[in-house]
Amino acid sequence: MKYIILVVINIITFSSNLISQNNIDKILTEIENNNTTLSALRKSMDAEKIGNKTDIYLQNPEIEFNYLWGNPSTIGNRTDVNIKQTFDFPTTYSYKNHISNLKNEQVEFEYQKQRKSLFLETYSICFDLVFTNALISELSKRIVHAQSIANSYKSKYDIGEINILEYNKAQLNLLNISKELESIEIERIALLSELTRLNGGNFIYFNDTSFQTPVIPHDFERWYVLAVQNNPVLGWLKLEIEINQKQEKLNRAMSLPKLQAGYISEKVIGQQFQGVTGGLSIPLWENKNKVKFAKAKTIALESIATDNKLQFYNHLKTMHTKAIGLQKNVNDYRLSLLSFDNSELLKKALDKGEISLISYILELSIYYESVNKLLELEREMNKTLAELNQYI
Repeated sequence: MKYIILVVINIITFSSNLISQNNIDKILTEIENNNTTLSALRKSMDAEKIGNKTDIYLQNPEIEFNYLWGNPSTIGNRTDVNIKQTFDFPTTYSYKNHISNLKNEQVEFEYQKQRKSLFLETYSICFDLVFTNALISELSKRIVHAQSIANSYKSKYDIGEINILEYNKAQLNLLNISKELESIEIERIALLSELTRLNGGNFIYFNDTSFQTPVIPHDFERWYVLAVQNNPVLGWLKLEIEINQKQEKLNRAMSLPKLQAGYISEKVIGQQFQGVTGGLSIPLWENKNKVKFAKAKTIALESIATDNKLQFYNHLKTMHTKAIGLQKNVNDYRLSLLSFDNSELLKKALDKGEISLISYILELSIYYESVNKLLELEREMNKTLAELNQYI
């Protein structure tokens, strides 16, 4: 019979969890559209992309014009025109363009990093709200029960069946539950305000009371490969290494001679000279150590990337182990609460006078504490899974 009851409860819980997850997904979509920080970041990154496309083209051409008055005037005036264009070594422009494209890809990784961070914060707030909503639902039932006992003990006190001490215990029990409910309501309002802040000031109503049923990947290594591919931090570092490798080649190209080509004209009375001009700039000192610096930076970035990947692996492995442990605890708690719920038996014992009110409140508080603990474990498990799955 207990197995049938458990199956029914799991079906109902699973249906509620689907609704809860759908609601959270809708909230994530709404916040992504309305979040002012994300909107400002997108505009900033659009500007940065344009900035990455600057300084990758030819230098400006130079035009020089001279008009000289002759002295004595009989020799006439002289007019000079000089047009020049400076060229870096041809491969320079190709490397600059590749680097700018890689930097623009980095900009997208930075945006994805902020977006995933926002989603994780939203998940955390939503799970806190599910916890507070579920606790409010529980406390609402408890306060009805406590009110019933308080009314019953007041009636008994009025006709002299119990003393003032028993009456006060019933009233204090009701007071404690009422104040606990008020505190949770305050916390719920604060959490809704946080959601409103993330949603660009637009209010979001969220009243889900059931946690989703998380699916924990059992094959961690295979799942980790996918997580690595979607991690924007590791993606950003990979591009940074590529950029520095291209920078090495660019610095080598910049160490090659620059070329100048142009047109020159000189005109005086009765004479005119015109033709082409060429020049060569030999970079002996300007780019000294730039190639060495780029190489050293690439080696350093490769070391940083290796460390980040190792730290990422160990962190996710820890979170994976934690999630499995929490899931086991949650399942154990659910089964235990179903098997060891003495609330009805305690009420009957109290009504028959077999136990005192203080014993009843103490015994019932143990069960209430277990229910609260289950909700806390479910919240922690879902937060752990949200962090574990943020790159999937």
